Amino acid sequence: MLAYAPDLDRVFQALADPGRRLMVDRLSRGPASVSELGRPLAMTLAAVLQHVQVLEACGLVRSAKLGRTRTCSINPAALRSAESWIADRRTMVERNLDRLGEYLAATADQPDPTSHAEGQQ
Repeated sequence: MLAYAPDLDRVFQALADPGRRLMVDRLSRGPASVSELGRPLAMTLAAVLQHVQVLEACGLVRSAKLGRTRTCSINPAALRSAESWIADRRTMVERNLDRLGEYLAATADQPDPTSHAEGQQ
C-alpha cells in the first residue's frame, strides 16, 4: 500500500487542469485578483472562481477578499510537498539507471559467449 498524503493527491488533481496550472504559474510571480487570473482564459468569472476554489481546497492558493476584490496568492508549502514527491521519484530512477550503467559496463568487458561457438565449425 502506498502511503501518500491525501493533500498531495489533491494537489496533483488540481494541477491536472491546464487552466489551473496557468493560474499557479501567474501566482508564482506574485498575488493577483480573480479577474486578473481569468483574463488569459476563455471562461466566465464564475468558472475562474470555481478553479480558484479547487486550488484553495488543495492548499496551493490562498485568497482574501477586500471590498469587491478577491486577491489570490500562492502557498509555497503545498508546492514543496509535490516537488519533494517528484524529487524522490527522480532519485530512485537515477539510482536504477546508475546501476544499469554499472552492469552494462561490467558485462561489456566480458567475452561474448556466442563468439566462441562460431569459431569451432
